[in-house]
Amino acid sequence: MANTYTQLYAQLVFAVKGRQSLIEKQHRERIHQFITGIVQKRGQKMLAVFCMPDHVHIFIGFKPSVSLSDLVRDIKTNTTIFIKENRLSPFKFAWQEGFGAFTYAHSQLDSVCKYILNQEKHHQTRGFKQEYFDFLAKFDVPHEERYLFEWEEE
Repeated sequence: MANTYTQLYAQLVFAVKGRQSLIEKQHRERIHQFITGIVQKRGQKMLAVFCMPDHVHIFIGFKPSVSLSDLVRDIKTNTTIFIKENRLSPFKFAWQEGFGAFTYAHSQLDSVCKYILNQEKHHQTRGFKQEYFDFLAKFDVPHEERYLFEWEEE
């Protein structure tokens, strides 16, 4: 787009269907690389990605030429196929419907990247459900709990 200048950053968060712990640690790096490839192929910039067993955080620099919904759809669809075809989960793998998207300023890049890459340590003291509700509160996102992810007790 001529004469269009943007600087947009978003953290995307979504969960494995049923919040099952299906992303195994030994396959995490392959999945990270695959997700990074999807993001880059769509002309977006990968800043950080980290898969926990039951959810993923993806931090991107994005251009308005691609909608976040379309990008998340592509990531979910293609990673599901990748995980199934490569037998990276012994169980039926799928992502839950929906996602969270939270935007940040350029000055926050370093802290958000560190937050995402430190997920394992972070989740030793706080579960995903609480983390997600904290995001919704921090960003003042109106929501109804009944329409959020399916939660397992943490």
